[in-house]
Amino acid sequence: MSNEEKDRYLSNSLVRGLEILKMFNEDKPTLSLVEIANNLGVSRTTPFRLLYTLQTMGYLRQDESTKRYELSPKVLELGFTYLNTMQLPEIARPYLEELRDQTGASVHIGILDGREVAYIARIPGKGVTTINVTIGSRLPAHATAMGKILLAYQSKENLKKILFGTELQPFTEQTKTQIMELKQELNSIRQKEYSISNEEFESGIRSIAAPIFNNKGSVIASVNVVAPVTTLDDKFSEEVVLPALCKTANQLSAFSGYRLPK
Repeated sequence: MSNEEKDRYLSNSLVRGLEILKMFNEDKPTLSLVEIANNLGVSRTTPFRLLYTLQTMGYLRQDESTKRYELSPKVLELGFTYLNTMQLPEIARPYLEELRDQTGASVHIGILDGREVAYIARIPGKGVTTINVTIGSRLPAHATAMGKILLAYQSKENLKKILFGTELQPFTEQTKTQIMELKQELNSIRQKEYSISNEEFESGIRSIAAPIFNNKGSVIASVNVVAPVTTLDDKFSEEVVLPALCKTANQLSAFSGYRLPK
């Protein structure tokens, strides 16, 4: 079936409804009808019915005085329903805790969603200051160790779709903003089977990540260790963190049915 034929089955109302939900974020916790219409590029009458429907279903609520819309807690059900279908976070907890205890750093699991990494599991470090990441957080794939691992194992077709027309946003002076430079690093990451983000997302913070495979040999997630650069120095990273991280990644891959090459 061609893309044109597939497009015939798209529900524009559903697409726009989901687009509305995605408009709300930390910087824009509330939106007016005019702002939503402008973001959609339509007149005010078009999103009114969609907003009423989302309100009726409990996903949005409107302030009676300001008339501005905001997300309701019910939106969390969508994410938690998905997370509940995934056994990995629950299975991973004792292994992540062991990895945290061995390294002293914060440990996370993330999956690739478009150009971002969605965090699905987290074990905070003990007395270590790191970036404030919670379950459900989304960070740019090109600037994070987990993101680069997940990008490195994409097919050429998928990677092209993900990066097509993308401007790689700089977060620090270390962030790679040239697609060709990023692709070269991704090739190197795939050969090494681990990734390092050295102050690329936040100054003073280093992250090291390894892939988690499924029974088909595809990368389904990534596990990382995050701490200040002063904690994850080169010697400690090479002698302690990398062996422990790769062991954890292999254990979680085994639970997903992956057989390590002999």
